Amino acid sequence: MQTLSVQRFSITALSCAAAVLLAACGGGGGGTDAGATSNNQGADASVAQGNGTASSGGTTSTSTSGTGGASTVAPASAWSQCAAEYGTCSFTGTKEVRYGAGDKWTTRTASGSIDCNNAVFGDPAVGVPKVCEVSIADAPAQQPSTPAQEPAAGGTAPAPFGQNASAYELTFADEFNNGFNTSVWNDKIWYENSNPTKNYTVEDGKLKIWPQRDANGNFFNRTIDTDGKYYQTYGYFEIEAKLPVGKGTWPAFWLFNHIGDRRPEMDVMEAYAGGAAPWGYNDANGIAHPTAYAPTVWKGPSELVGTRQYDTGTDLSAGFHKYAVKWEPNKQTYYYDGKEVLVLNTTFSDPMYLMLDLWYGSASGTPDDSTPQGKQNSYEVNYIRAWRFK
Repeated sequence: MQTLSVQRFSITALSCAAAVLLAACGGGGGGTDAGATSNNQGADASVAQGNGTASSGGTTSTSTSGTGGASTVAPASAWSQCAAEYGTCSFTGTKEVRYGAGDKWTTRTASGSIDCNNAVFGDPAVGVPKVCEVSIADAPAQQPSTPAQEPAAGGTAPAPFGQNASAYELTFADEFNNGFNTSVWNDKIWYENSNPTKNYTVEDGKLKIWPQRDANGNFFNRTIDTDGKYYQTYGYFEIEAKLPVGKGTWPAFWLFNHIGDRRPEMDVMEAYAGGAAPWGYNDANGIAHPTAYAPTVWKGPSELVGTRQYDTGTDLSAGFHKYAVKWEPNKQTYYYDGKEVLVLNTTFSDPMYLMLDLWYGSASGTPDDSTPQGKQNSYEVNYIRAWRFK
């Protein structure tokens, strides 16, 4: 989803940013194939920095001396300054990097490099110039945590839709039967604060995110992700979801990580109701309904690997459909209800976390008074699951 001020983050050009739209979204609206563009790549040198091992992303702790119960600050001899605030700390291997000043520090595990600023670490020493220091010793190997899986009906672990079940092992499943699990999910993206206006819930066995204006009268982005809580490299990732209607809505399901200055991104599904053709249709009340969506893959803010805006011929707000990716070391295959819609020969090796969101803009245009607000117009996710290869 390129619109993050850093890739979705130079991100307002999430997947069908202007350049992407020209390449992938300019076709007509008929049939099932709205056109595709891809830069298929083999082994990719740009994926790796340092030793090419990704940060665990979420191993973060703050230590303050003199406070009861706080962690003990490591002696100064254990650290070496590697960057001033707003710089980039670069090193070899996987290290602990701390950010702060005096006796106030926030620590993260990273590989190769990490940006030295509040957006990455938070602000452990408000109003004070800060630095980054790297640990002299290598950090212990970090393994992504695997949240407890909810059993499927009948107690049988679900299999990837349309795949050979014997080739996979379930590693993550949220069926949304037990409320919003804050041990697994965040309700904001890492560089923003959570908007206090309530526009999401878990009920009726579904995660629901809906368009809503906040206290300032603006539509606002809502991101639900596992940053810092769950990561995986390779496997099969699948959701079953029903999309919202309305101009400017931009629902998505993607895999992502922010590692130093790298922004690997695999957009499994994003739709653009009321935006660049082919997108869907307007009903009798002038409300935009999506029939098309796009899988899109980025190596970085300007490194588009491939995209396809696929017209399903079906109103994606009228029922639930499955969106998935099979991520192999040198290949990615994207699926709609078990049908292949995009294949890319490319190498991604960083662990990535899961993201579900409802944003606005990009190829969808700007929401307006015709965009229905409220829970009745939700992006509904029936489940999200991940498997690893056996």
